[in-house]
Amino acid sequence: MRKKHRSVFDLSSVATGSRRDFLFSSATGFGGLALSGILAGCRPSTGVASTVPKPLPKGSAKSVIFLYMEGGPSQMDTFDPKPRLKQDDGKRLPLADVPNRLLRETLLASPFKFKQYGESGIAISELFPHLAAHADRLTVIRSMVARNPDHGSANYFMHTGHSLRGRPSIGSWFSYGLGTEQQNLPSYVVMNDGEQLTGGEGILSNGFLPPRFGPTLLRTGENPLANLTPRELTPELQQQKLNAIKQLNERSIDRLGPSETIESLIANYELAFRMQTSVVESVDVESETSATKQLYGLDDPNTQTFGRACLRARRLVQRGVRFVQLISPPCENQPRWDQHTDLIIGHRKNALRVDKPIAGLLSDLASLGLLDQTLVLWGGEFGRTPTCQNAFLTRKIGRDHNPTGFTMWMAGGGVKPGHIHGATDEFGFAAIENPVTVHDLHATILHLFGVDHTELTYRYGGRDYRLTDVHGEVVRDIIS
Repeated sequence: MRKKHRSVFDLSSVATGSRRDFLFSSATGFGGLALSGILAGCRPSTGVASTVPKPLPKGSAKSVIFLYMEGGPSQMDTFDPKPRLKQDDGKRLPLADVPNRLLRETLLASPFKFKQYGESGIAISELFPHLAAHADRLTVIRSMVARNPDHGSANYFMHTGHSLRGRPSIGSWFSYGLGTEQQNLPSYVVMNDGEQLTGGEGILSNGFLPPRFGPTLLRTGENPLANLTPRELTPELQQQKLNAIKQLNERSIDRLGPSETIESLIANYELAFRMQTSVVESVDVESETSATKQLYGLDDPNTQTFGRACLRARRLVQRGVRFVQLISPPCENQPRWDQHTDLIIGHRKNALRVDKPIAGLLSDLASLGLLDQTLVLWGGEFGRTPTCQNAFLTRKIGRDHNPTGFTMWMAGGGVKPGHIHGATDEFGFAAIENPVTVHDLHATILHLFGVDHTELTYRYGGRDYRLTDVHGEVVRDIIS
């Protein structure tokens, strides 16, 4: 006698195990989601209380696009011209309080020409001919100050406000505190086709915040997200799996009570299902006009990678994604912005890959009426020294790391257009006028979204933590 057919998702005889057990057993489930990868990003949270700000005030910024130039762009070769370097080229640095290694090196004039642009007269080097057309949209902060001279710690500090791993990134704080306007898309997205940031994946992570506030990593190629295509033969079969998961979740909640980690896992699981269609549409740059694709440089192999990332970033914030971070693409035979040698070749290659795409992004946001509500932030983890490094060893000039004074710029999102804030000394070594710390930068960014940085907290390990720790002042001079 033939047995009666029963659906593989009939739960009538299934024991009520925990959701974690079930999810491990169904790791090849709907959408082919890489469950083990999600679980690897989960950690128990002891947070029992949090303070989440009220909805965004009218007129505040709504999204961030963080253009992260890892490696440390040289401020005196990009946005902070120093005529004194040309005057004293080859001489010793005549400052008292500098590291001993700099006393053995000689000053190096910038090999790049500067020109003033726009009504604001902001000086920008020849490395950025396309971005220069947007000088009157920029707020250039020439007095940034960080804390660490090595890439790993400096990357952590710029993203989390702390030099050691374990703290949430600024993107995760935004996801936690402000959420998203689009429930079918993540609130925090990172696009990177290059190598991992120096210091590891923790730089961009949710740290001790619940895992659902971590980043969604997208690639800039044709397939932006791994395992996005469902493996089930029919939508009905996939829906059966979802229903089964829902039933098991309800049983586990009744039996075991709520769990922050598992709830985050389930939230990510459900978001992944919704993203199967929404992500594809959101990052489909082929639906854009030829003129728009050319604006971003998609027709040029040198700018295609970062141009596609910038265009996708615009499409994501247009659809309500709160925080999008782009990481500068790798260069052939050159590190990303970290030119200890080959300064001329290396900085030219790095700038070439990002200049036109960034200019296209600013133009596109402005034409769509999105720039006022989108904060665009550009910069790296630190700057470079005014002295010449490795000249006697390699005969290829370069500059060393320098966190005591460097440049970042902002556009849109409520900052003053065509504005320069702060200054470094006449050699470009240290910030001497209106210095802006990383904590100040974070506090100001949150303020532009109507959030008091002292009130955005999360309780963990018996104390309330915040992005700015116990530091940070809003830089009101750069706010329009």
